[in-house]
Amino acid sequence: MKLRAVFLDRDGTIIKEKHYLRDCSEIELIEGTVKGLRLLREMKFKLVIITNQSGIKRGILTERELEMVHKKLKILLLKEGIAIDGIYFSPDLPEEKSITRKPQTGLLEKAENELKLQLRGSYCIGDKKEDVEMGKKKGLRTILVMTGYGEESKGKVKPDYVAEDLLDAALWIKEKEKGEK
Repeated sequence: MKLRAVFLDRDGTIIKEKHYLRDCSEIELIEGTVKGLRLLREMKFKLVIITNQSGIKRGILTERELEMVHKKLKILLLKEGIAIDGIYFSPDLPEEKSITRKPQTGLLEKAENELKLQLRGSYCIGDKKEDVEMGKKKGLRTILVMTGYGEESKGKVKPDYVAEDLLDAALWIKEKEKGEK
């Protein structure tokens, strides 16, 4: 049986925006993240992070540094009882023709296949219009969070819901799910 997922942006959605984060010690969870992710986990969703990381091709950070940041983030969340099922990143630059850089859906499709996910009934949460656009291209319900760059993206895209933070997003999903049973 294929499981549904919540596809999450990383910077500005789960952790505070740190412009090309490369140092694990600078990871800061955004308020509401732990409670929100825990609630999504309780609803039996797979949790998948999809993130643009052009800092790699810009020479600002290495894949090894990115790997260490992701390892530390997973450990931080595991300490809170939250397992992340997958982290997918695109190193591509905005000006490159890319199938993996959001708003394109290459990484979403890769996660769908590798983790055997069902996109129908899944959700996408992020703080940028690219996150919402990616989700919409695949028919996901989309949520724009006002953390990170949310305020800048508001009005430039039409998500299914605009949330204050990840906890607010998770509560909206819980209500949506309740209404559909």
